[in-house]
Amino acid sequence: MKSRYSGHDTKEVNGPIVEHIPVLAGTLIEQITLPPDGVMVDSTIGQGGHSYLFGTKLGPAGVLIGLDVDKEAIQRAQLKLKELSCRVILIHSNFSHISEQIHKQGIEKVDFILADLGVSSVQLSDVEKGLSFLEDMPLDMRIDKRIKRTAADIINNTDEKTLADLIYKFGQDRASRRIARFIVQHRKTEPIKTTSQLAKIVCKAFGRQKRTRIHPATRTFQALRIAVNNELENLERLLASASELLKKGACIAVVSYHSLEDGLVKSNFKQNEKGGIYRTITKKPIVPSRDEIAKNRRARSAKLRIAQKL
Repeated sequence: MKSRYSGHDTKEVNGPIVEHIPVLAGTLIEQITLPPDGVMVDSTIGQGGHSYLFGTKLGPAGVLIGLDVDKEAIQRAQLKLKELSCRVILIHSNFSHISEQIHKQGIEKVDFILADLGVSSVQLSDVEKGLSFLEDMPLDMRIDKRIKRTAADIINNTDEKTLADLIYKFGQDRASRRIARFIVQHRKTEPIKTTSQLAKIVCKAFGRQKRTRIHPATRTFQALRIAVNNELENLERLLASASELLKKGACIAVVSYHSLEDGLVKSNFKQNEKGGIYRTITKKPIVPSRDEIAKNRRARSAKLRIAQKL
């Protein structure tokens, strides 16, 4: 799976300690100023790392709203943020429903929207989520367990052409047709049920090649995760809602981890700038420094874009 990470040092609610470091946190704090009575929406609360840093800038009149599709992440964030003096509201919801959820709280406009689109280290290490091929896990990939279709459902029931198109569209893998062919051939003899099974099949499809920077199965896993969780459609809905929720002078900041996400953010900001709705703060995306990448290698593909409501 292509690198997409965010977060802070944390402890699983029911599991081992997993290090999880917030990406571009210092840069975000430098770029965004919140009034003490401001309203911040962290649309991907995760482990609460970014929210904690911004929450310390809010006073008792301030409000911090956190959304996440991962119910366990909400529980972990609650522990992290419990000492903040501001009001904290945590909601188990996809950020595609951001407008509905904010309005339910009696709030019409907000001072800051943050979206860190990364999959956390805690989620990657969670066997039940089945996101990683670094160890054998059930082939699931649902961040939100309310979703019905798993990655195994897609792999075992999708026709070869559609499967190849999916891997190419969401994984940007030029070997998509060969990978799909190997998957279909394998599932004729036995269903593909685990992440290690799928990773081995993809490696066989590539054959003997020179060692590359990423694992051969990375793009296939990315494609499946995007498809299972409807990630790009949900991001489009978030971006479409943000401009109506932001106060004049308020900002939206998005940290993306691959070109498909970054392309959607760039296009939305550009379109809103042309329409006189936004001013793009970051003409080029901000990326982590060499020092940050050295300390947190998982941050290497992160890109931060910020826009301000006019």
